[in-house]
Amino acid sequence: MEVSIIIPVYNRANVVGATLDSVVAQTYRPLQVVLVDNYSTDNTLQVLETFKKEHPGDGFNVEIVREEHHTAGAARNRGFEHATGEWVLFFDSDDQMEEGLVTSYVKIIEKAKAKGQPLDLISARSTLVFPDGSQREAPFHKGDLFAQHILHAQLATQRYAVRREFFASTDGWNIDLPGWNDWELGLRLLLAAPHVAYMGGKSRVIINHNGADSITGTEFHSRQGLWEHVIDIMINEVRCSQLKMKHKTRFERLLEYRRMVLAAQYEREGCTDLAKPLCRQAYQALQKSYRNSRKWRWVVGPMTRRLFARIASGKRGSARIARLLY
Repeated sequence: MEVSIIIPVYNRANVVGATLDSVVAQTYRPLQVVLVDNYSTDNTLQVLETFKKEHPGDGFNVEIVREEHHTAGAARNRGFEHATGEWVLFFDSDDQMEEGLVTSYVKIIEKAKAKGQPLDLISARSTLVFPDGSQREAPFHKGDLFAQHILHAQLATQRYAVRREFFASTDGWNIDLPGWNDWELGLRLLLAAPHVAYMGGKSRVIINHNGADSITGTEFHSRQGLWEHVIDIMINEVRCSQLKMKHKTRFERLLEYRRMVLAAQYEREGCTDLAKPLCRQAYQALQKSYRNSRKWRWVVGPMTRRLFARIASGKRGSARIARLLY
């Protein structure tokens, strides 16, 4: 069974080598590696072409394509058009995979096949590495995946493998979103009702949070409006879905909570003028959802205000409370 790995690259000539080395080190074959140059202005394309020349075939097929539309989503869609593997991994050009990652995915796939169980998506553990060298494992939960993805982006770009035919049945990446596109896509994948498995054991994905070099960057206020737009899109997708009403209500509440988290982030960045109206919008939407009930007035409303203050002060762990509260 062939597995395809799709990696968009833009102006990463100095860092993409570590990512490519981690792909070559995979113990599984056959692999197809689709590298998508997003019309880099440095010598990234030359780095990719050199990599291809150094690894000619033998169960390791490297293909280089280019995408002019300058978003990661467009580049990933272009790469997917060239994917031939039964299963696909999307990956970023500054992260690394442990050598057993693909093998672990394949073992789960083969086990499901042997049992005659359908499988479309596998969620994997990952480790976050920050600019100061500190590390922590990204939140990972087996179950309640809708909520966990809304709260923790459990289906972020590098954190899953997907069956190619299943992914092809969705609308793919939103090419117009320059940020949070994997968060939005992950929700749409879940709305397509995939059969999901979870990879146990240790983390096999290294995600480098490189500050200003990352797509998200180090702050949010400079692209105020973009993040809110993504949240609005996701709320509309939930509303238009085939989910039961009780699930729609819950997930809309969690997305409004994420709007409040964004407002708290603005507050932490010293942008109170952005934080206050956004927090008010999220609070009022939640209040309306609870119909201003006694539960809202005595429990959920006061806790929501406390969560905002907690997040704005930099304290962690609020998502666990939110998952139970909403």
